[in-house]
Amino acid sequence: MDEVLELEVGNKVLEIGAGCGWHAATVAEIVAPSDMPKERWGHVYTVEIVSQLADLARTNIEKAGYSDRITIICGDGSLGYVEMAPYDRILVTAAAPDVPKPLIEQLKNGGVLVLPVGGVYLYQTLLRIRKRDGKITEENLGGVAFVPLTGRHGYKF
Repeated sequence: MDEVLELEVGNKVLEIGAGCGWHAATVAEIVAPSDMPKERWGHVYTVEIVSQLADLARTNIEKAGYSDRITIICGDGSLGYVEMAPYDRILVTAAAPDVPKPLIEQLKNGGVLVLPVGGVYLYQTLLRIRKRDGKITEENLGGVAFVPLTGRHGYKF
């Protein structure tokens, strides 16, 4: 997923679904590599709806030494994180029933959004969405299986 996001040093990235924090760390190492001056660094904002996972991610990120490059927010990721928008890249690590409109709105012109869309656990497609000059294009990257996205623009259980 990091590859299809086309990450670059200096990117501001929004991740939906922090989990244990591991994936945010891989993104941070690309957009804010420790061997580069901090003024060239990007930043990762990761939103986790499950408070226990947000706490775990925060602990892991601090222990791994990434807390200066990653901010963990406990909240409804299907709404994005408007406080720091717009983003160069957005990554969703849970399958949505449709592309959440707030994520498109928070994507910078020239930005890339990668997310799985489809049914609960089955028949999901990984999409790469590009926003250029107000136009949205979608690219099907193949079948995947992710946990369902919850929240206002996710699945309701």
